[in-house]
Amino acid sequence: MIAIQFPPHDFKITASNGQEMIFDPFRKKYVSLTPEEWVRQNFLNYLVKSRQYPGALLSIEKEMNLGELKKRCDIVVYTREAAPWMIVECKEMGVPLGQPVLEQIVRYHMALPVPYLVITNGTNTWCCKLNTDAGSWQFESDLPDYPPVIPPEVNEA
Repeated sequence: MIAIQFPPHDFKITASNGQEMIFDPFRKKYVSLTPEEWVRQNFLNYLVKSRQYPGALLSIEKEMNLGELKKRCDIVVYTREAAPWMIVECKEMGVPLGQPVLEQIVRYHMALPVPYLVITNGTNTWCCKLNTDAGSWQFESDLPDYPPVIPPEVNEA
């Protein structure tokens, strides 16, 4: 399990038709402030402010096809080369992170292969890395640093 200290936030929260709404700066619109959305916004804030993940390379509620079903990943992190690199599944606080949540995100991985899977309920966070040699997942003690830009090889003439 990974210990996360969420940074202070400056969320814009308002009410519309009797419902609380939070401004999502990534989707550039107000969305319903559900318990899961609260976790998602705090985790996004953490990735960008504390871990320096580039906000422009985060996709929120990324739609994908899983067989004939349409599903949505809460957060997909892309490399600077636009390759999917990490899927994050957010659950509301109090929802235990266990086998059903892991199975859900592994199914997402089948449709959108990435080297890292993360599940969080805001209190607890787990990160798994794909061990391609063994064909299995290993739990990590921390989130990975965002991948650095790898310069192209320079050919000597």
